Amino acid sequence: MIKMSRVWSMPNKNTFSILPIKKLIQHYIESEKPKIIIDPFVKDSVFKNYCCKTNDLNPKCEATHHLEALEFLKEFDDKSIDMILFDPPWTVRQISECYKNIGRQVHQSDTQSSFYGTRKKEVTRIMKPGGIAICCGYNSGGIGKTNGFELLEVLLVPHGGPHHDSIVTVERRLEPIQE
Repeated sequence: MIKMSRVWSMPNKNTFSILPIKKLIQHYIESEKPKIIIDPFVKDSVFKNYCCKTNDLNPKCEATHHLEALEFLKEFDDKSIDMILFDPPWTVRQISECYKNIGRQVHQSDTQSSFYGTRKKEVTRIMKPGGIAICCGYNSGGIGKTNGFELLEVLLVPHGGPHHDSIVTVERRLEPIQE
């Protein structure tokens, strides 16, 4: 049974500082007790001290790595991660702003749907069976059933007025199918 909830909150550019989202992540950290948590888009995350490895493209952000997220994810062994906080730029405009802020050119491949798809494939590869992926964005796609994840929970956070809702999915990595 998928748990769904809707909780209004003020918007914040730092997703994990939005109170209902912060509480949801805290709940899964406390209940799952993951040993290895990673955050490939850490920015100013309130959870960076919980993570074993953090990454942000911007070298001014406090993180253990400053790589493109795909390269960061490729550094991990197969089935080695217990939990991932996956909060990439939500729109093409945000991707473009992130890259331009550090003086990097934006290429067409950076703004296509494959930007998310290639990173989700890497998340699938590195997640332990039973591991938790918490994904944030403007849609509820998460890492996805086709990548071997089961949807556990969806949190919808409306912000009112002209602001888009924030959507958070919590998924569990299923055991690989034995052939």
